[in-house]
Amino acid sequence: MPLPKIPSKPATLLPVNEYPKAQPGKSPVRAIAAAPVEADPVEDLISGKAVPAPKSNRGRKDKATPLTAVPAPQAAPNRPQPAPVAKLKETDMDEPHPAKHKPVEVNVKSSTSRKADKTGKTKVFVLDTNVLMHDPTCLFRFEEHDVYLPMMTLEELDDHKKGMSEVARNARQVSRTLDALIADIDDDTIEAGIELAKLGNKDAKGRLFFQTRLQNGPSLPEGLPVGKADNQILGVVKALAAEQPDRAIVLVSKDINMRIKARALALPAEDYFNDHVLEDTDLLYSGIVALPGDFWDKHSKNMESWQDTRNGTTFYRVTGPFIPSLLVNQFVYLESDDSPFQAQVKELNGKTAVLQVLRDYSHTKNSVWGITARNREQNFALNLLMNPECDFVTLLGQAGTGKTLLALAAGLAQVLETKQYNEIIVTRVTVPVGEDIGFLPGTEEEKMSPWMGAFDDNLEVLNKSDNDAGDWGRAATQDLIRSRIKIKSLNFMRGRTFVNKFLIIDEAQNLTPKQMKTLVTRAGPGTKILCLGNIAQIDTPYLTEGSSGLTYVVDRFKGWAHSGHVTLARGERSRLADHASDVL
Repeated sequence: MPLPKIPSKPATLLPVNEYPKAQPGKSPVRAIAAAPVEADPVEDLISGKAVPAPKSNRGRKDKATPLTAVPAPQAAPNRPQPAPVAKLKETDMDEPHPAKHKPVEVNVKSSTSRKADKTGKTKVFVLDTNVLMHDPTCLFRFEEHDVYLPMMTLEELDDHKKGMSEVARNARQVSRTLDALIADIDDDTIEAGIELAKLGNKDAKGRLFFQTRLQNGPSLPEGLPVGKADNQILGVVKALAAEQPDRAIVLVSKDINMRIKARALALPAEDYFNDHVLEDTDLLYSGIVALPGDFWDKHSKNMESWQDTRNGTTFYRVTGPFIPSLLVNQFVYLESDDSPFQAQVKELNGKTAVLQVLRDYSHTKNSVWGITARNREQNFALNLLMNPECDFVTLLGQAGTGKTLLALAAGLAQVLETKQYNEIIVTRVTVPVGEDIGFLPGTEEEKMSPWMGAFDDNLEVLNKSDNDAGDWGRAATQDLIRSRIKIKSLNFMRGRTFVNKFLIIDEAQNLTPKQMKTLVTRAGPGTKILCLGNIAQIDTPYLTEGSSGLTYVVDRFKGWAHSGHVTLARGERSRLADHASDVL
């Protein structure tokens, strides 16, 4: 059956007087309009007589006005105007879910804090135990405000100080800090508060208060368990608010349920914000910036260019208004049909910058262990990975963007071909996605092998790139590669020093800032460290996108001459994986 012809004139809305009327034995045509109108009489199915239709309660309260004829839109001489579309009611829409769902982190201060900020008055922050165990230095992070520690907080610190976990270490560190603060302090002056700047923290201008007596303020509502630690802390906050009505008393807790319970009791409560590197992860440094279309028109005056004969790269020294917004080792690009421009900022001096044209790793002659860049961001990443002057590289991207494959290919090329490094060391955080499978037998590498499935998959891809070697040649190459790759656990990294190693930290988004500092400071002379991860896939409890160690190092290392960062945007794994990343 042939398709109908496309109409040559734009459509118009049907006037009201031309609407089809309801007739016995026929169904009326339902018109979808912008405003509801009173329904026409319809036929009663039993008697066959026309009865008035019942009025709908879903419309507006006032009486709807009938529709008037809508004139046809005046079409332009060269471009026809689209027909106006009648507005659908909410019940008639069947829209799919949005393609991407981003969790919204709402870090809003309480109304009591906002009022105190406007008036300029200092506040008293009552700390929950989980804040101290989350950040042992949180006592000195509240600027000019005072800090209050209930006796139940000290009791819970004492309960968690035993063991070798991160929480136990933090609890012991807090206890040592409190011991140093109260040293050489008279018993009478403790109730008046201890200066937090006593230990040399000049930013902490407030005072530390302990609960030295039983609070006799208003009691909590009946029914709450008296012996529970959270309820006792809430009672301290309520009593303090009654004793000091002129000051803002705010509870700080990492426990969501604790904050909800406090707000239900009309007590101000906030999250601990100081561990957040960024309020919005959309503002995270991407390492890439697009040049404006008129860049060369405004920056070509007095431009200098030269070529390095050793590696054959071209340099440009440009001056203009766009330069101060750039950072060292940031990638810039300018898209054009004839000659796209891709470069890296090597030097900055006011409004003058030196740009180095990148090596094109998308070409087969520049392939790295048989791997070529499939998009612009992968080309940027390979330029960082193959640069011996870049000691610290961070790669962010969703699943399937090629982070692990690029890192392994660059590591093998510089370990086995150019001999730049001695061996590749691979490590990652052992945080399970589901339930833990228990203890694993064997040596350290055998225990880590289930966590290294991603590297095994990528090594299989890299080994298949050599088709001329045959099965025996590929097996020999695989044995050689295995001898140069060491898999290490994070639990035994403290105190180690890596010399001339190519260190890959996979799933780095699950690291805390303190753990990240421990790993990065293991680097010795000639060592290159790579951090790979996706901040949208954090499995560590109590860790968010803003407080992740990967976000922390990306923000702190930007602009350093020996580090670089690239956020990979396009997925290259498969069309199924790309579609799943977008819609799920």
